[in-house]
Amino acid sequence: AAQPASSVVRTEWKVQGDDGITLAVRQVSPPTAATGVPVVLLHGARVPGVASFDLPVAGGSLAADLALDGHDVYVMDARGYGRSTRLPGMDAPPRPGVTLARSNEIARDIGAIVDWIRTQRGGRAPVVVGWAPGGDWGGHYASLHSERVAGVVMLNTLYGGTPTHPSLGRGSDLEDREHPGEFARAYGSYRLSTAASLLPAWDRSIPGDDKTAWRDPVVANAYMGEAMASDDTSGSREPATFRAPSGAMEDSFLLATGRQLWDASLITCPTLVVRSEADFWSRPGDLEMLRRHLTHAPARFVSIPGATHFVHLDRPERGRARLLDELRAFLRDRL
Repeated sequence: AAQPASSVVRTEWKVQGDDGITLAVRQVSPPTAATGVPVVLLHGARVPGVASFDLPVAGGSLAADLALDGHDVYVMDARGYGRSTRLPGMDAPPRPGVTLARSNEIARDIGAIVDWIRTQRGGRAPVVVGWAPGGDWGGHYASLHSERVAGVVMLNTLYGGTPTHPSLGRGSDLEDREHPGEFARAYGSYRLSTAASLLPAWDRSIPGDDKTAWRDPVVANAYMGEAMASDDTSGSREPATFRAPSGAMEDSFLLATGRQLWDASLITCPTLVVRSEADFWSRPGDLEMLRRHLTHAPARFVSIPGATHFVHLDRPERGRARLLDELRAFLRDRL
């Protein structure tokens, strides 16, 4: 794996969205002029962009790996996350019954970044790559504006394939106890997470007791550290916690109970759908329903054997190398 801290060029940007929202973007570029297609990397429900895709350690930066292939890579924070505008109410205790940053709003954030890249790159359309809810957000945007992007990649993404889910659907903490089938009214407008809370689900996905055989501890520590550093208020609470809007969790509960928030048949741009075999977020049924619905898009569907939800942060032989191969091939076809 490349040493991401020294071999690529990083530039921090602020991009104006709608409703007074300012979006943080890190551009990760090759050492020489970019020759590939621009790439947008879009995080998931909890950890923002840089901590998800550009860790300052070997094997921890998908952005750097793609930049070294010749692509300008744009790592964005959606509204309410990381260095983007924090939403009203996020400086006060979480309010029950109010969820912030739903899929339709973040689709508008993607639109602002896509339009800014197209302006910066002389009209060149980017490929949007989304992980977990980021894939749902990217698909939502592409269903509305396929003509604005060169392609979309959905990695470990819920889509509404089945009405049951082992951890996000009925019977989970996301379901309202007094109104079964509905999202929990007691769930706050945003949630607070400790660094330690980021590892248990990842650990459970890895077979055997020695997690280091699957995941480099240096990468895991960098992931936790960058997640905490993404929120400049994290040290003001005891224990230290970082904030993330809860809209993605309401959206995910709806998708986990069989709802759809957008229709993949509206996507017409090239599409890559990737699912890790040991993913705890998406289900085989989500991939299969996307396969049935992507009727107007040139689409490829990939299942990576044994890989976890965090495949882009795992060791190369545990699925990361296969993911990179698939992304590289998809991006080469967009040139």
